[in-house]
Amino acid sequence: MLVELNQNPLTLHSCASSVREQALFHLLLGELMAARWRQGRHDIEVLKSEVDRGGYDIVLEANGLLRHVQLKSTFSGSAVRHVTVSTRLVDKPSGCVIWLEVDQRTLAFERYLWLGGQPGARLPDLGSKVSRHTRGDSSGQKLERPMHRDVGKTSFEVLSGVDELLIRLFG
Repeated sequence: MLVELNQNPLTLHSCASSVREQALFHLLLGELMAARWRQGRHDIEVLKSEVDRGGYDIVLEANGLLRHVQLKSTFSGSAVRHVTVSTRLVDKPSGCVIWLEVDQRTLAFERYLWLGGQPGARLPDLGSKVSRHTRGDSSGQKLERPMHRDVGKTSFEVLSGVDELLIRLFG
């Protein structure tokens, strides 16, 4: 499928959402690795989940600390006020959620939002608001997703940049 350069960016993101997701994943890893490099540290390891069953997208290890990370992203200025987080992430040591706000046209990171405990600590309570499927069943009813919670943006901490993200991840 050929895409016109002047096409509506929202249409582009909808048609190529898996490409966008992979691009953001690789851009984030590049930023984290470059920041570690600037610190004179070269000890970061990355494991990517092939199956979305454990509640995380990637596992990062550095400073002898292991982090199970669920990645979320929205556009800067988006009306999105919550994300869906798997309750399975709570069972992982040092589970956390990184929510990226990105520029719609360039995918540049504009804000990092953080939900997680100190390195070595478990994920804070996700609250009790059970998530629902985005699509309805045959009758149009959007069923509950009992293993997921809607977590509001106000539960996340806005970070100053990738260096602060590294501190939250690994101390």
